Amino acid sequence: MKRIINTILVVATLSSAAFTLNSCQDALDIKQAGELQEQDLYTSVSNLGEVLNGSVYAQLDPMDEIYFTAVFTDEVKPGSGSGGQEYSLHRFFLDAASPVITGGTVGTAASDGIWLNNYRVINRVNRLLEGAKKITPVTTKEKDDYNKILAQARAIRAYCYVQLEAYFSSDMKNPNALGVMLVKDVPSTEAQLPRVKNQDIYDFINADLDYARSILTYSTVADQGARYFADKSFVNALTARFNLYRGNMPLAKQYSQDVISNSGLSLTVATPSSILIDPADPTKFQPIGNTAWNTAFYGVASSFNPYRNLWNDSAKGEILFSLNRLPLGAGGSIGSKWNTNQSTLNGSPMWFWGRNLYNLFQNIPGDIRKYAYVDPTSKPNPNYATVTGGTTRNDGLVIDKYPGKTSTATRNDVKVFRLSEMYFILAEAEASAGNLSTAQNLIQQVRVARNYDGKAVTPTYSTAQSAYADILKERRVELALEGHRFLDLKRLAASANVSMDRNVTDDIIAVENLKNGDYRYTLPIPIKEMSANPNMTQNDGY
Repeated sequence: MKRIINTILVVATLSSAAFTLNSCQDALDIKQAGELQEQDLYTSVSNLGEVLNGSVYAQLDPMDEIYFTAVFTDEVKPGSGSGGQEYSLHRFFLDAASPVITGGTVGTAASDGIWLNNYRVINRVNRLLEGAKKITPVTTKEKDDYNKILAQARAIRAYCYVQLEAYFSSDMKNPNALGVMLVKDVPSTEAQLPRVKNQDIYDFINADLDYARSILTYSTVADQGARYFADKSFVNALTARFNLYRGNMPLAKQYSQDVISNSGLSLTVATPSSILIDPADPTKFQPIGNTAWNTAFYGVASSFNPYRNLWNDSAKGEILFSLNRLPLGAGGSIGSKWNTNQSTLNGSPMWFWGRNLYNLFQNIPGDIRKYAYVDPTSKPNPNYATVTGGTTRNDGLVIDKYPGKTSTATRNDVKVFRLSEMYFILAEAEASAGNLSTAQNLIQQVRVARNYDGKAVTPTYSTAQSAYADILKERRVELALEGHRFLDLKRLAASANVSMDRNVTDDIIAVENLKNGDYRYTLPIPIKEMSANPNMTQNDGY
């Protein structure tokens, strides 16, 4: 913990200046030009809001989790533009010094790693909450703003703890299993905190969520910008996900249903999927996939297709919460994790879609995701199954789920919560309760929304196992490259009687799949933390 406290910078951008706070005592004792100290920060509700936006929201970023999940599981394979980045991670070489865990260069960008980045946000929230004690709101509006700022901050802190628990606790369903460090406030620079039981973390998460839920409300559907801030959709979606992970299915059901019923959003549909050849002749349409169709679907800032617009960020659609990525602004470029320059075959793709996942896209009749997720410049190799060695990278399955924004090909908002996930959580909860037909209907609703020609088919669930397997399949397709697959395999694959599913051609060497229950489904505590904190306990196997 000492390492974290001594290295975390609390950076918050104000409207006219930037300031830096370093929790190291030396930095606090020296006031640099253009720099604000903590005693200067928390002087008004307005400043408090600027700290929330510039320091907390600006640091919140699950891109390491998304990238790790994709590379480590069965979502991607090396692309034609790869220089060998993370091949070792793709081959399951995972230890306490791995950059995605402990920080360093991940892909082509610098990273703090999953552990430090989440604790950095927690630290910033704790500082904000401490600073807020110095402020007394006066007007009714100030009191309302003050309460909402604290509620958003605590909801974000809860999110970070859920992320840490999901990756670093070996068994979230066991309240007595070892969890992560519990940092409740701003500790001293000498603090060396141990890990605590899951239940201790859960109590803290629930307190934050209950507080935020008591203050925040659901945003209006018309408010396009609401998806960039934590509201009641964020709180209840997080509560549903958290309880799914910890195995509390009644609460997972309650809160996922609450979001579906009260967010005001509906599943983003796959239609219209066609454009007219001649607006004067409503009977003739451009064939899907021809040049004119591709231009109208892919080559514009706003497509004619609602589901594509969800990914190019021109519409809110079913998004409950996402991290805003302006064309020129703070935050990483998620598209650059897969494509060096742009999401086309000549854009130096570092990673292609994994072959079996791509086959799922292609083999579902009438499914819009085969177009929304895959760039038309792709060159699938029809003989991929017989290709060996390095030429497997010539099976060009270009990732286009993050197509970029106008003038910035690799930048897209990072989608954190979507309505479809709530349907999956609710379906899994119903399946666990034996309500198989209800679970089947919920999955069917998602597939109907994604199908543009009425061909959605969901098989009949005869057992909970068959339901879990189909839910996992739909989560794999719908939530690809959103950071879910690793945790889904960790928590549900054995119950569904499925496992990681790489194609044998997904690497230039012999491909393996990580077996269910492998110790690497729990991440190691970073070596920096282990070295600096004698009270820290490492996870088994590392």
